Amino acid sequence: MQTKTSGLILIVLGLIIIAFPLLGILPFSLLLGISVLFLGMGLLIAGVIGIRASTTMGVMELILGIIALILGIGIIINPGFFSFLVALLIYIAGIFLIIIGIMAFFAKIRNKWVSIVPIILGLIYILIGSIVADPFYLGALIGIWLLITGIIMLFQD
Repeated sequence: MQTKTSGLILIVLGLIIIAFPLLGILPFSLLLGISVLFLGMGLLIAGVIGIRASTTMGVMELILGIIALILGIGIIINPGFFSFLVALLIYIAGIFLIIIGIMAFFAKIRNKWVSIVPIILGLIYILIGSIVADPFYLGALIGIWLLITGIIMLFQD
């Protein structure tokens, strides 16, 4: 019974987010931004405390703390920046898959599918990365994901 209720809630949320895609990005953007802000504050505190023990380490923590604070504020203020970061991570994963496929191709493995599949997946990742760079489409994908997950939970025993 509980999975059916959760499934219905996910279906309703998915439909709302598909209708208003930017609503799907805001919670994730806020959570990530707040997390990065806390990381930045922790790094700043560690840098101030640790500068006595190791000047180099303390300065590096202070610099990373300032960068994290700026990124956290940027992610909270601009959900498009969150979408850019998601697209960047997907691009990087796609590039890694292509490199793995090329390496497998030159490794002279008998089964050529071992090299072809990562290259194809890498190209698909790069295509998806270019799509989710737009916050509107990222929000729509989040809504579709919620809808599919809700439907699966609804029909689960």
